[in-house]
Amino acid sequence: MKVVLFTRRGCHLCERVEDLLACHTPEAEIIDVDASPDHAARYGLRVPVLQIDGVDVLEGRIDEASLVAVLQK
Repeated sequence: MKVVLFTRRGCHLCERVEDLLACHTPEAEIIDVDASPDHAARYGLRVPVLQIDGVDVLEGRIDEASLVAVLQK
């Protein structure tokens, strides 16, 4: 399973999900959307966005229970 979090610096919601991922799936890839014009255009202000195997599964206010549920599928 490939887990990717699209995030941006200074986003408190993003920082929270990054902390949760560090506990539950530390191999997750963290991508700053502002580092790529394509990612910035696609995600804009929607961050954080959690993607699993190429599919956006969660975004915005992501709580621990929701994160764990999608990681266990």
